[in-house]
Amino acid sequence: SPIPTHSASPPPNSPNPTNPPPRRRPDRSSPESWKKWGKSSGWAPRKTAPAKTVIQGVHLGDSIAVNGTCLTVTEFTDECFTAGLAPETLRKTSLMELGPGSRVNLERAVQPAGRMGGHFVQGHVDGTGEIVSRVKEGDSLWVKVRVEDEELLRYIVPKGFIAVDGTSLTVVDVMEEEGCFNFMMVAYTQQEVVVPMKSVGEKVNLEVDILGKYVERLLGSGFVESMVKSS
Repeated sequence: SPIPTHSASPPPNSPNPTNPPPRRRPDRSSPESWKKWGKSSGWAPRKTAPAKTVIQGVHLGDSIAVNGTCLTVTEFTDECFTAGLAPETLRKTSLMELGPGSRVNLERAVQPAGRMGGHFVQGHVDGTGEIVSRVKEGDSLWVKVRVEDEELLRYIVPKGFIAVDGTSLTVVDVMEEEGCFNFMMVAYTQQEVVVPMKSVGEKVNLEVDILGKYVERLLGSGFVESMVKSS
């Protein structure tokens, strides 16, 4: 069964949607319209074809990433699913801003087989950022984001990875004094994810590359010094 780790890569085309081959990477489905179910804290996609793709093979307790946030499936039908939202999830992410008709990215968990492109996105959002500029260059789009928690900036490096609303992107520049970073999205990516639909001032979920955190932890623990002494 899929492991609860997400990679923000577009899905391969399936010749048989009723019996697709095993996914080597999770789905970057077309952005979905979502509606809130009553007064509950669950969300359900509208009845659209991309939602059916995400639901295929799902089980209770499985993980589905919503705008890069790993959520646990608590209910599902053939065309929609419900996921619980914990208070910490609402504090750390931009999901609180979703309402009826909001467009979101949906991704299934990656299966540990086949080639791996991009980087591992866990769906454990570190914080949010605010879009401060959008600039077209040819058919590509420059997006600049201000990080709300500037402590996250130390994990964001030029040419490094970052997940923005669950989409694995390459950082171009980091503007330390402004607390910002930017990235460029090619035309294909713009058509597959929700970030290009957002306006200046809107929030995005951010997840930094987990490798930077592990390296920082090891260096701070004295692990490297102990290895040097023992060699």
